[in-house]
Amino acid sequence: MGRPASALARGAATLVLSLLAVASLIFLMTSILPGDQAAIMLGTSASPETLAALRTELGLDRPLWLRYLHWMADAARGDFGLSATYGVPVSRLLVERLAVTLPLAGLAMLAATLLALPLAMAAARRRPAAEVAVALLAQGGIALPGFFIGILLILAFQGGPLPTGGFPGWQQGLAALPYLLLPAIALAVPQAAVLARVARGALKEALSQDHVRTARAKGLSDGAILRRHVFGMALPAILTLAGLQVSYLVAGAVLVENVFVLPGLGRLAIQALAQRDIPVLQGCVLLFVGIVVLVNFAIETVIAATDPRAMPEKVISPQCQV
Repeated sequence: MGRPASALARGAATLVLSLLAVASLIFLMTSILPGDQAAIMLGTSASPETLAALRTELGLDRPLWLRYLHWMADAARGDFGLSATYGVPVSRLLVERLAVTLPLAGLAMLAATLLALPLAMAAARRRPAAEVAVALLAQGGIALPGFFIGILLILAFQGGPLPTGGFPGWQQGLAALPYLLLPAIALAVPQAAVLARVARGALKEALSQDHVRTARAKGLSDGAILRRHVFGMALPAILTLAGLQVSYLVAGAVLVENVFVLPGLGRLAIQALAQRDIPVLQGCVLLFVGIVVLVNFAIETVIAATDPRAMPEKVISPQCQV
């Protein structure tokens, strides 16, 4: 088995173990929350018979280990039970809300990449204006959290051309897309700040390599050097950071969706926590973590397949590099 294949097998095993560990932790943490879930759901006026019937329906009268085994088996099939608040399967709620959160995160990541990478490439080539722009973006973007940027955008665009809250649903087609633009920008700015700093550093390090100086001495233009030599060397560091940023996008979406009143997973999780809807809360958190783990696994797989340092020893001679 080659090195990339063995790395892929290790990554898949780590993925499965990580999901099992996270699912177990989610079940344990939500099971030991203080208070009686049935009493909170029914209120103080419920009779003891009604409380007992609901505890039986929710499985709260069974031992913790048995509830854990049943929950893990159901979760493996994508069955998280019924929402105590909405009375519908949790999986249906998750799919409906995911249709808002995934496009929002995708737009935010696209905006962050389009903003950060051109600035980082220009700054790596020591363009003064780009270096100043990266420094300002890095300081301002890191200092201001996404939800605060969202509040500023709402104030700036109130009554303007872009919607500042709500979401009409995808049944409106592309007419619903503008409702995600300001939330995506609010999420993108902090991510672009970090990505620009890391990408600039990775590109500068790649530009200092011997074969890059050789290519420059042979008369290659800066653009050709960046495309053929530098960007490929810096790509693993950029992709690794992009994988880490997914977790920040997920965390930021929880607050940004509430600021812009978007019916996404983040808003659903906050509502489930406030209403003590444990099945929905468990499903939301597990789905959030699953997305982060899967994206990082995919990025590690891409790096293992494309990074020359992960390839067999056959190939790269100095003559091939220039």
